[in-house]
Amino acid sequence: MPQESITRVVLLTGHYRIVGNIELYPGARLTDYLGEAKEFFAITDAEVWDFNGRKVASANFMDINRAHVEVIMPEQAVTQGIGKPNIG
Repeated sequence: MPQESITRVVLLTGHYRIVGNIELYPGARLTDYLGEAKEFFAITDAEVWDFNGRKVASANFMDINRAHVEVIMPEQAVTQGIGKPNIG
């Protein structure tokens, strides 16, 4: 079985920006991971931020309800905007 690699992601819900890690198989796309995920999927080393740049929570493990995710992207792909890791 191939070894998983950690991908740092930024995801946006209607109210929060969540930054954390998802474990993907090498070569797997984030889109495929979400397409195969059940109702919830795991994020590790997670931080939850409001859209004013205030950290509201952090956790080693968090289950995210897929239905509430509006946008998800690899953190390294974010260059500007509300998904940018260091707001404020």
